[in-house]
Amino acid sequence: MKKQEIDYTLYLCTDRELMSTDTLEDAVEQAIKGGCTLVQLREKDCSSLEFYETAKKIRKITKKYNIPLIINDRVDIALAVDADGVHVGQTDLPAEVVRHIIGEDKIVGVSVANLSEAKQAAADQADYLGVGAMYPTDTKANARHVTIEELKELRSAVNVPIVVIGGINQKTLHSFKGIGVDGLAVVSAVISAENIEQAAHDMATEFRE
Repeated sequence: MKKQEIDYTLYLCTDRELMSTDTLEDAVEQAIKGGCTLVQLREKDCSSLEFYETAKKIRKITKKYNIPLIINDRVDIALAVDADGVHVGQTDLPAEVVRHIIGEDKIVGVSVANLSEAKQAAADQADYLGVGAMYPTDTKANARHVTIEELKELRSAVNVPIVVIGGINQKTLHSFKGIGVDGLAVVSAVISAENIEQAAHDMATEFRE
């Protein structure tokens, strides 16, 4: 899949502590069947070996459905499993360094929470921006808040796909209508749902409408 063809509509960030299924593989597969268009594997509390073994399993699933797999933070894990890209935050390796390591054909995403960070990420050739937290979220206690007005300012300032994150669910997704964001990053709204496939389907459908 070429980078310019990537559909950012429903971007799943994994969290094994919140998933309603027995295995992460099952959660991810259900989410993809429902309509998730990208998967970010986020593993904060495991060894490098565990992360690698998990990434290999998730990679098989994303390849099966031709869905891009993004690895959070860990460039080494992304290269080891031939993932489609890496997502970094403001305290991780700089995007320009990540780009140099993984090459032009891979995806680089950057978390941003203000205009200067967004402009820097764009200058560093980020393929998309993760903007937020838009709403309070239990998945990241120290997340910085971004207002709708700030989001609009970011959207008009940079010509890079924007995915909003932080407290995104069926109730809040309507706030982003008409702003020009390219997708929703979801965690608990999908992965904690009793029916993950249905939750993903409903959110993807509502966002597209």
